[in-house]
Amino acid sequence: MSGDLISLRVLLVSADRPTSDLWRQSAALASVPIEFVECDGGEAPSVFERAPIDIVLIDSQIAGDQREVICKCAREQKPAAFTAIFDAGAAKPVYVDATLPKPADLEEGRGLIERCVKTRFPTRVLIVDDSATMRNIVRKILSASRHLLEVSEAAEGIAALNAVSSGKADIVLLDYNMPGFTGIETLAEIKRVAPKVAVVMMTSTLDDALVHRAQTQGALAFLKKPFYLADIETVLRKYFGFD
Repeated sequence: MSGDLISLRVLLVSADRPTSDLWRQSAALASVPIEFVECDGGEAPSVFERAPIDIVLIDSQIAGDQREVICKCAREQKPAAFTAIFDAGAAKPVYVDATLPKPADLEEGRGLIERCVKTRFPTRVLIVDDSATMRNIVRKILSASRHLLEVSEAAEGIAALNAVSSGKADIVLLDYNMPGFTGIETLAEIKRVAPKVAVVMMTSTLDDALVHRAQTQGALAFLKKPFYLADIETVLRKYFGFD
């Protein structure tokens, strides 16, 4: 990231001038100041050498070998840049963080930029599970994510609600099977007091009745134990609006 997130540097790699102009104009409307850098595929590696990049937007029409080199530079940077390929169809190349459509107008472009900007701010994740061992396992998995996460814990539902009510969570990873205040009860209360907080249910058994009940209460997604980093990354992409 650039400084203390006073501004962000966005690298656009595109061969299409009208699309480049639309991305630039959209970035000017973002909620944070953006320094917009443009180059072709061959010049991109040198851009990383001059100054850190926060977000990389790559046109799918750029040659595949050049795209891979650019993404390698983005991954090796510390901290790594968030990379997205646009106008790529349904498949997401393994070397990018997300796929985006090509913006049709300024409003759509601004919305896409804002999604990318959101990934550059720390996301506060609250782990709620009555098992200290499970909380430690989940914390370890989260520590391997390329996303910027601030992790805290709660051992039961009331403590989780206190944390959420105090504005200390953006995402809650909530165990379904807890004594006392159950996972479903906690989910319902979280969505009542903080509707914008995303809640992901963690459970060792996943059936249609549970899914329906949790979705009715507003759950964003489900993680079936045991789960792994790839599962967490899928949930985070959904949270950021990329799935």
